[in-house]
Amino acid sequence: MKGVVRGMIMGAIVLGLAGVTSVAQAQAPSRIAFVNARALLVGMPGYAQAESTFTKELEGGRAEIQRLQAQFDSSAADFEQSQAMLSPSNRTAKRKELETKSQQLQQRNQEIQNRLGQRERDLLLPMQERLTSVIEGIRAEGNYALILDLGAQNTGIITYDKSLDITDRVAQRLKTAN
Repeated sequence: MKGVVRGMIMGAIVLGLAGVTSVAQAQAPSRIAFVNARALLVGMPGYAQAESTFTKELEGGRAEIQRLQAQFDSSAADFEQSQAMLSPSNRTAKRKELETKSQQLQQRNQEIQNRLGQRERDLLLPMQERLTSVIEGIRAEGNYALILDLGAQNTGIITYDKSLDITDRVAQRLKTAN
């Protein structure tokens, strides 16, 4: 009896797979394309100005952090040189003061990083959204199931059929949409 039931189940699975295969064959095969979104973004109008603005603000943030770090390092060096001459209570107070300065430096560094990250998003988001919209339009028109970004880091793509690269098509669409 178990053999009969097992045979019926296997028959049903085979018939089910045959049905899935015939349905899958009836559908058009999934299409995949590649695009280098980074190269397209860099080539967009306004990108150079946005990058220049961000670079200036980034340099300003780095300069502030370096200045604050230098002040902290100087205070720490002064403490190291003078701690032997300080009373235990003064040594403890100075050490606590240095810890507070260190925490303030870390907090300020985080604030600057957050501000710069937000500024970068503010500058690039409109361009990224426009690029995504164009890519999505081409994806829908071409009935692509998936478009992979060649410009993204760690894609794992080692090689691909260059005829599947739609970067030039997207670039042309971006130009005509201006």
